[in-house]
Amino acid sequence: MALVRHLCVNPALSRADLATAVGLTKSTVSMLVRELIDEGWLQEREVVVTGDRGRRPTPLFIDPTRMLLLGAEVGVGVIRIVATSLTGDVLATHQIEMDARPAAPEAIRQLAQGLSQLHQQLQGEGRQVIGIGVGLPGGVDEATGVLRFAPNLGWRDLAIGPLLAAELASTALNAVPLYLQNEADVAAVGEMEFNATERGDPLIYVSINEGVGAGVIVDDRLLTGHRGFAGEVGHIVLQIDGPRCSCGRLGCAEALIGLSAMSPTRAEGSQTRTMTELKQRLQVRDTLTIAAVHRAGNYLGVLLHNLCAAYDPACIVLGGTGVTLGDDFTEPALQTLAGYAEAAKLPPPNVRISRFGADAVAVGAAALARYRLTRPLIAPNAVARGQA
Repeated sequence: MALVRHLCVNPALSRADLATAVGLTKSTVSMLVRELIDEGWLQEREVVVTGDRGRRPTPLFIDPTRMLLLGAEVGVGVIRIVATSLTGDVLATHQIEMDARPAAPEAIRQLAQGLSQLHQQLQGEGRQVIGIGVGLPGGVDEATGVLRFAPNLGWRDLAIGPLLAAELASTALNAVPLYLQNEADVAAVGEMEFNATERGDPLIYVSINEGVGAGVIVDDRLLTGHRGFAGEVGHIVLQIDGPRCSCGRLGCAEALIGLSAMSPTRAEGSQTRTMTELKQRLQVRDTLTIAAVHRAGNYLGVLLHNLCAAYDPACIVLGGTGVTLGDDFTEPALQTLAGYAEAAKLPPPNVRISRFGADAVAVGAAALARYRLTRPLIAPNAVARGQA
């Protein structure tokens, strides 16, 4: 898979270029490329005629036409599922509404049904599903498929991987490799795998929803940590006497930046409960809501500064429903971050919004499958079947 991995990062190389890059002979690379083309991983494209004399080398690319990746996000109140090509083109989507804190067995059953339905929808196109990825709102032991803790769902030490594999055992997806990881981690992988022109390295993806999380890529590798909790930046303490977080501690970033932080309690006792309500209050320029969103944005800027100090990223990507609030939320964050950079006499880091929008986690989960399949020597194995 070294050739595929290299073309994921550096498309349009010739066979000779690949041979030089990976340290193999041209004849060996030519043989391997032919096999990968036959299997559906790679494709050749026509050479653009420039008028120069001599035969131009044939460029090679990842083939977007013959294989499928499935990705899913298990979020608070919703499951999002996408089917993508090997290059990240979204071919189909499926969404399942559910309770904000659903029973885990029912949520896993619905997830399996949704994956199977989307696969059936695309079966007539003749594409082969080669991997399934799932993004979860908490720390994940990727090697075993166990979700350690998802406070916003109320799930702890749940073997989602084996349970999902058991649900898929009677479907056409029963033998497809299955990978699970934290939601922000998979979104970071999506920005790296499916966005070659703006990927940056190190890259940090920051997710702002009901909770706050981050995925970190360094040297083309996802940092997951010793126990799978790397990136749980929502529980970095920003204010030691701050509001109580869902984890039980005081002053966590999540309690200062997440939805609850942007939902001011009104004098009459009402409180903004959903992102839709929050947007509606911003549209009518409700002063209390504007102030709360600005304050949360400022704390986001503080969090981003701390991440910059720790990782010195080439790129920060913001995603999640929080960024849909627009400039009322993101501008205070960027101004705060720029202020810290100016004080240190440094240019502010490159910050952009995820191009995948609401599907960033689901698309990233599909990208996780490609990432793991093309890095077999350093990656955790897919979730083993028959362990539920």
